[in-house]
Amino acid sequence: MTHGLPVALTIAGSDCSAGAGIQADLKTFQHFRVHGLTAVTCVVSETAAIVRGVHPVPVEMVGDQISLLLESFPVAAVKTGMLFSAAHVRAVAGILRDYPTVRLVVDPVMIASTGVPLLEPDAIAAYADFLLPLASLVTPNLPEAEVLLGERIIGENGVESAARRLSEKFGTAILLKGGHRAGPECVDVLVNGGEVQCFAAARVPVTGSHGTGCTLSAAITAVLARGEALPRAVAMAKQYLGETLRRSYEFQGAAGRIIHALNQGTTFAKNEA
Repeated sequence: MTHGLPVALTIAGSDCSAGAGIQADLKTFQHFRVHGLTAVTCVVSETAAIVRGVHPVPVEMVGDQISLLLESFPVAAVKTGMLFSAAHVRAVAGILRDYPTVRLVVDPVMIASTGVPLLEPDAIAAYADFLLPLASLVTPNLPEAEVLLGERIIGENGVESAARRLSEKFGTAILLKGGHRAGPECVDVLVNGGEVQCFAAARVPVTGSHGTGCTLSAAITAVLARGEALPRAVAMAKQYLGETLRRSYEFQGAAGRIIHALNQGTTFAKNEA
């Protein structure tokens, strides 16, 4: 039996603690009633408090997963998360180049919440040369945007200017996330076709959480897979992320307390517009 359930693919790392990476992406896809596919780029031994090991999946295997899924399913949207190396980035871009109608969201994952690098230094140039120009949207946080621009971003005016310049540089929409800025609100700046929109939400203080960037980009990808326009996808994703943070829960473990964002299934389906 066939049906019209939208399909989205996440190309990302596997987080064994399920707060980030493909695990967070799949839970987010499920919430938006989108069938989720996964191509695993790395296996990461981590929690919100520590990254203890990263094992990259061979580039050929990553490419084979992506090719098989794109050949087998009616994929409407793709997101990339942790890609790890220049070789992985080039391989992913080489395949996605042949699918120009698939909407691509690139979350340029570079550093874990704990400060551990998740991207080899030479991969940054590969992002800029091969992957970002293919994207429908790129979702950097402030440190990632600074790396992509090669300069510091200072002040509110600097954020909008940086988002505009990134959009022009790579020929794509940019959502510059404001989570690393101080203040009572988290303001994300979207530059889309030269137009600027700001999406503000009250900052939700949680400790020991990770995967907020993964969750936001996955939510945008899911809504795009459902055929919505980009600004609405960002608005719905921002609302969903706020709910996951407000309803987060914590575990008491031997190494201390860890708080995870709640991303599960249809918990917040009643809040969809």
